[in-house]
Amino acid sequence: MEERKEYRIGELYNVQNGLSKGGEFFGTGYPFVSFKTVFNNYFLPVSILDLAETSEVDRIKYSVKRGDILITRTSETAEELGMSCVALSDMPNATYNGFCKRLRPCHNDIVLPEYIGYLFRSKAIRSIFNSLSSMTTRASLRNDDLLGIKLSLPTINEQKKVASILRTIDTKIELNRRINDNLEQQAQTLFKSWLVDFDPFKNGKFVESEMGMIPEGWKVISLQEYCQEITRGNIPTYVEKSNRPILNQKVNKGVSLEKQYYKYNSENVEVSISKMAHYGDVLLNSLGQGTLGRVHLYKEKLGNVIIDQFITILRTNLFVKSAYLSYTLNRPEYQTIIEGNVTGSTGMWVLTINNVRNIKIIVPKESCFLELAPIINSIYQAISNNTAEMEQLCTLRDCILPHLMSGELKINDLNC
Repeated sequence: MEERKEYRIGELYNVQNGLSKGGEFFGTGYPFVSFKTVFNNYFLPVSILDLAETSEVDRIKYSVKRGDILITRTSETAEELGMSCVALSDMPNATYNGFCKRLRPCHNDIVLPEYIGYLFRSKAIRSIFNSLSSMTTRASLRNDDLLGIKLSLPTINEQKKVASILRTIDTKIELNRRINDNLEQQAQTLFKSWLVDFDPFKNGKFVESEMGMIPEGWKVISLQEYCQEITRGNIPTYVEKSNRPILNQKVNKGVSLEKQYYKYNSENVEVSISKMAHYGDVLLNSLGQGTLGRVHLYKEKLGNVIIDQFITILRTNLFVKSAYLSYTLNRPEYQTIIEGNVTGSTGMWVLTINNVRNIKIIVPKESCFLELAPIINSIYQAISNNTAEMEQLCTLRDCILPHLMSGELKINDLNC
């Protein structure tokens, strides 16, 4: 029988709130673990990209070492509270965000950092955090409540076995993510060479256009002419959970989709197929500040995802044309054009569908698209396959995680 012992978090960890500084201190200096980094990662990335000007006293008091658990302690919503991120190595000179708490281990022989990272993200622990949150204008988590939470832990040896299984899954997910990043970069490089720098056409004749010199036979046209369909998404009918996720502006992060922000539509309400996400759709956030202008090339073949009403959907007759359109609209000069087409007042900026239709782009000959298509299609099919595998692995991990954490599922049961 596996030996498990129960501990209060306060028996295993000391707690320390994070570092609060004004905005002028950020952007340069030493590594700084942001709220977003904690929220989005089970384990702290090896490289911390955010920076803050901190003193030596700050870097000692708010240091980050192996085994530390960083936890979001306050947020606008209870769902974002108590999200954890574990450091698997010392992070020299790093400090962490004031909206987070740090749990620093008192003992190194009771808790394995690789194990605790998964335990704190399990549904059982997350539900405890949510039940303890106090909500006034912001959700918050008090130290006494946090330190009083009880954990049932197996032996260190068993923790190592469980963590090894879960880390193997996550390693494969991360490998696929890096492969996709590389493939995406290959596609961007190809588009830039052919359709921006005109490398294959430099020995040919160029003509003047309203957007500068372009190869003869190319043209400048509006998105209305370029696309087969330009429409807005669906007005949602929200329910707590369903098989119809809503891809809204918060989900659309541009290059990626952050599906933890999915909301759900009633399955009892008919939704036009034109409002559903199709492979190759170009999705353009079209309302508000902060997210407006984000462009995502949809690369999944699920068939049940509904696009939100504040996203403009652009569809073409060839995937390569959609990929080129996504690349073009993401370029800095086109983001500036998009900003210039925004109307409305502060806090309610709108990119109208008519303004989207009137945006102009440089379009090559059809033969150029047909020549590029096999390469681009192959690249994005590989990305799509890798993404589908990542989704399956995430589902597998999330399925076995609570059972491994509770001891209900044994390592031997997995035949690995």
